[in-house]
Amino acid sequence: MNLISDSSFKGMHNGKPTALYTLKNKNGLIAQITNYGATIVGIYIPDRNGILTDIVQGFDTLEEYMTGNSPYMGVICGRCANRIAKGKFTLLDKTYTLAVNNGPNHLHGGITGFSKMVWDVVHAAESAVQMQYLSMDGEEGYPGALQVKITYTLTDSNELRLDYLATTDKSTVVNLASHSYFNLAGEGTGSIYEQELMINGAFYTPTDETSVPTGEIRSVKGTPMDFTVPKKIGKDIDSDNEQLKFGAGYDHNWVLRHRTGSLGLAAVAKDPQSGRVMEIYTTQPGVQLYTANWIDGEKGKGGKKYGRRWAFCLETQHFADAVNKPHFPSTILNPGEEYRHSCIHRFLVQ
Repeated sequence: MNLISDSSFKGMHNGKPTALYTLKNKNGLIAQITNYGATIVGIYIPDRNGILTDIVQGFDTLEEYMTGNSPYMGVICGRCANRIAKGKFTLLDKTYTLAVNNGPNHLHGGITGFSKMVWDVVHAAESAVQMQYLSMDGEEGYPGALQVKITYTLTDSNELRLDYLATTDKSTVVNLASHSYFNLAGEGTGSIYEQELMINGAFYTPTDETSVPTGEIRSVKGTPMDFTVPKKIGKDIDSDNEQLKFGAGYDHNWVLRHRTGSLGLAAVAKDPQSGRVMEIYTTQPGVQLYTANWIDGEKGKGGKKYGRRWAFCLETQHFADAVNKPHFPSTILNPGEEYRHSCIHRFLVQ
């Protein structure tokens, strides 16, 4: 097992220092986080033989995160994760125009977004790191100065916990999400088709051809979107299904069963060969499954080239384009309110 080197992340960007923080728990699990993009660089968990392996795709150096064609690997997406249709929304009778950076739509906060910012580290310890970022009024076209704080904690219960907090001085839109690419067999080891997934939701939000939700909330029953019972990720991914053709695979949001704001099970992923299991819990109403459909040949850690569908993302968040869909759970944050969001990745071996 080779950990990413701390020295490869030390530097300055836009006048702020960058670093890599290595978190450890009493069981030997390791998580590595950089304050550039508040990015998860590596998560090392054991297989059934006790061998630690990094299960998230990424890069060996800060420079690669900054200059490479990184498809949001491990970053925090914001101010609004996922898509906003045509880069426009109306709030308090004023229309705001954002960057269009994904076909005709706005994606993951825009051209720069939170994923390319250096976050200020507030506290760092052996098992936790807390960082914050102040997004100024008008940044990427969003209204209001937004103060964001995220805490990563690696617990002795083998959980990597993400706790988000945000406040604003003007009504705005907020939807923060972590965008790690997981392969439970080990990053860069090949296809995820044989890995199993359960999503704790009986409904999903179908999209148009540009991957923006239509507004419908549709049952998964009888469709390739049904993960209510664990199945191999590759089982239905190439089915003759309009939704899968739109996304070139899975790139959809599932409506979770629990009440928004309360911590509930979102998904369970398992690699039968290694025995690694990841359970994800969240306070958010949805989880976006993305199966790395548009990655092909991206150079990653150790010089490996990541292939198409060699990883999956499970992004706990509000539904895409919620600001333009009043019947979706709201992404609007007003002054005097707090945006709070918790997500737990719990690791097991079976």
